[in-house]
Amino acid sequence: MELRRDVFQAIADPTRRAIISLVAVHAMTPTAIAGNFDSSRQTVSKHIQILTECQILEQKQNGREIYYHLNPQKIKEIADFIEPFRKLWDDRFNKLEEIMKNYPTKNKE
Repeated sequence: MELRRDVFQAIADPTRRAIISLVAVHAMTPTAIAGNFDSSRQTVSKHIQILTECQILEQKQNGREIYYHLNPQKIKEIADFIEPFRKLWDDRFNKLEEIMKNYPTKNKE
C-alpha cells in the first residue's frame, strides 16, 4: 500500500512553508535550501521529500544537480480549496465589524 501524505499537514509545518517561500522565487538545490536553515541537511531533505510527495515541489535534473521548484498547479488546487472558506470568514468579520461600529463604547472617567 502506498503511503499518501496530506498536503495540509505538509504545509502546516513552518519549515516547509519557509521552503515553499524560498523555491517560489526561483528553483534551488537541496544544499542551497538547507543553507537557509539552522537544521541539518538531512532534516531539510526530509522536509523536501514530504513536499515532493505531496506534489507541492517538483524536481528537475540539470547536469549533476537537482533543482526543486514550486508546482503552481498544486498550489492553485490548495488555494481553490481554501477560497470559499476565506470568503466565508471575510464576510463574518465584515459583519462583526459593522456590529462593533454600532456598539457603544464605555468611557472611563
